[in-house]
Amino acid sequence: MRLHDRTFLLLGGTGGIGQALISPLVESGARVIVATRHPERLEKRAGVSPVHLELASLELDRQLQQLTEVYPDIDGVIHCAGQNRFAALEGMAVSDLDAQLMVNLRSAMLVARHFVPRFRKAGMGGLVFVGSTFGSIGFPGYTAYCASKFGLRGFTEALRRELADTPVQVVYVAPRATATAMNPEPVNELNRALGNAMDAPETVAAQILQTMEKDERRRFLGWPEKLFVVINGILPKMVDKAMLKQLPIIRRFLDSGAMS
Repeated sequence: MRLHDRTFLLLGGTGGIGQALISPLVESGARVIVATRHPERLEKRAGVSPVHLELASLELDRQLQQLTEVYPDIDGVIHCAGQNRFAALEGMAVSDLDAQLMVNLRSAMLVARHFVPRFRKAGMGGLVFVGSTFGSIGFPGYTAYCASKFGLRGFTEALRRELADTPVQVVYVAPRATATAMNPEPVNELNRALGNAMDAPETVAAQILQTMEKDERRRFLGWPEKLFVVINGILPKMVDKAMLKQLPIIRRFLDSGAMS
């Protein structure tokens, strides 16, 4: 997927991985339309246009229509927005569940639904979705987040196959734990207690762009996490037993009331 002379709509560009994508995209010669709830928080710079968009809104489809009327030259979308909660299922409010499903999954589906016909008509276009290792491995304390990311992985796989005979590219990248502000300190402490490596957002951003430039359709990041993805798909009972051993540590953080 060529980056030079492209116009990318970036969802989730005000923090973490999304923010780390802005500079390398601009330096590669792309124009970046950063959609966010708070466009005023973005630093003004050449090649970057902040716009207002509410991914959890019931009016998202209408907002996307308005956006493309202003920016009809968008020929690529990078969806790396996300919400999560580290909490036991019974400790989450309905609003917590809804927010994760709306932002992590529903918004991705509506974005694809909006842009696919436009990209097909233009004869080119790319959709890049940033998932998670937790889109392949269910993890205690992240039930809703895993459900939304499992859904995103399945959606992108089906969409890629549905569009296999078209010029529209569908890319899925699944990072492992990433050191972003979305994770409060108790979650960082849990990762350290379990020995889970955490990547810097800049490292993940570089991998996403490399995946795009190499025309890969899917990439799982991190070792041994990508091995665990394979094992979980083939021998899930083995992963069940491994996580059962980790459960006392996980429960200690869950029971502390820490929520991300």
